[in-house]
Amino acid sequence: MRRYLAVGLDSYLCLLAVGLLVRSCLNSGGTGHAVALLVVQLVTLSFANQVLLTMAVRASAGKLIMGVRVIRLPDAGRPGFCLLVRRWLYGLLWLPRQPWHRLRRPEADAPDRAPARRSAETPEDLAGVRQVRRSDLRSYRAAMRGRTG
Repeated sequence: MRRYLAVGLDSYLCLLAVGLLVRSCLNSGGTGHAVALLVVQLVTLSFANQVLLTMAVRASAGKLIMGVRVIRLPDAGRPGFCLLVRRWLYGLLWLPRQPWHRLRRPEADAPDRAPARRSAETPEDLAGVRQVRRSDLRSYRAAMRGRTG
């Protein structure tokens, strides 16, 4: 539940920031230009929040508020730039299309058929990162220090 609330907070904060910047776009000389400027600002803020801030402090703004951290799999280390960009692109381009693909899937028409096997790789692991609670990460690190130390 924390992850979903963090995503909601991230979306809200990004839209709020773009909403505050909308005045600069309204006087830009046309509707098309204003919409393009808003989209560029939204994508830039999303990238800064999801990639740059996560590189710096292991969490986006919403995740910081909810106490969630992003870790690299399988060693629970700090994710690198390429992994974070892949994760951001995955969330930006692939996830929004999933409801449409589920509606168009043949399994949706035949509920009596056996469900298709899910791949071993869950969506949150697709980019090689996972979201965990900050307290769980601290406990894991303490356990690993006790095991090796």
